[in-house]
Amino acid sequence: MSMDVVDYEIKGAEMQFVEVELDPGEAAIGEAGSLMFMDAGIGMDAVFGDGRAQNQGFFGKLIGAGKRLITGESLFTTVYTNQGTGKQRVAFAAPYPGKIIAMDLAKMGGMVICQKDSFLCAARGVQIGLHFQQKLSVGFFGGEGFIMQKLEGNGLAFVHSGGTVVKRTLQPGETLLVDTGCLVAHTPNVNFEIQYVGKIKTALFGGEGLFLAKLTGPGDVWLQSLPFSRLASRIFAAAPQMGGSREEGSVLGGFGAGGLLGGVLGGDDE
Repeated sequence: MSMDVVDYEIKGAEMQFVEVELDPGEAAIGEAGSLMFMDAGIGMDAVFGDGRAQNQGFFGKLIGAGKRLITGESLFTTVYTNQGTGKQRVAFAAPYPGKIIAMDLAKMGGMVICQKDSFLCAARGVQIGLHFQQKLSVGFFGGEGFIMQKLEGNGLAFVHSGGTVVKRTLQPGETLLVDTGCLVAHTPNVNFEIQYVGKIKTALFGGEGLFLAKLTGPGDVWLQSLPFSRLASRIFAAAPQMGGSREEGSVLGGFGAGGLLGGVLGGDDE
C-alpha cells in the first residue's frame, strides 16, 4: 500500500501533541483514544487492525488485530481521511507527560522497533506489527523489552515516550547498557541482549533490578528518562493504601490540605 506524505508540527513541552496536515484524499491512522481535535472536513472510520490493507480477508485482519492486542494496543485503530477540497488538520495527544518522536521510516530502512504501547499515529500505509526479541534470555529477563512493536513502511510514524528523550547513534561494535524500561526504540540492525548486573549486592539493594539491556551497534537508539511503569509505581507508592492517607510536605501544609485536621476530627473506624 502506498504511503501518504503528510506535513506535521509537534507542539507543547511536557504534554505534547502532534498536528498532522492532510491534503484532499490523504489519511492518517491514530491509536484509539489519542484524538485531540480535527477540522470539520475530516471523516473518521474505525477499522480492525492497523487499516493498512482493507481489501485483505477477515483472517488477515484478525491476525493483525491480534498482534496489536499482544502489544497492549486496542483491536481497532481509527483512520482520519480528508474528505474536503482543501487542507485539513487533525491532532493526536500523548497519553502521559513526555515527548513525541517523529520517525521517518524511509530514512531508517523501512522499519523501526519500538516498545509496546508507544505508537501514537502515522501516515496511512504504515504497518503496525509485532516484534519478538530472538533470544530466550531477553524473553525471560528483558521485562518491557521482550515484546515490542514493529513499524514498517516508508512514511511518517509518531511514537511517544516518558520524560525526556535522547537519541544515541551507536557505531559498529559500540555497546550501551540501558535499564530495560528506558528503551523507547531502535533500528533493526541494533543487537538487543540482556546482561546481568554482575554483583549480588548491587542486584539486591541497588534498586535497578537484576538485568540491563545491552545494545550493540551499528544503529540508532532512542531512550526515555521516565518509563511509564516507573511513573506508575511511584504514584502507587504515594497513594493512600488500605483506606489510609499519606500527606507529603510540612505540618502546616498538612493542615492546609485538610489531611491532619481531617484525621483528628474523623479518626479511624474501629
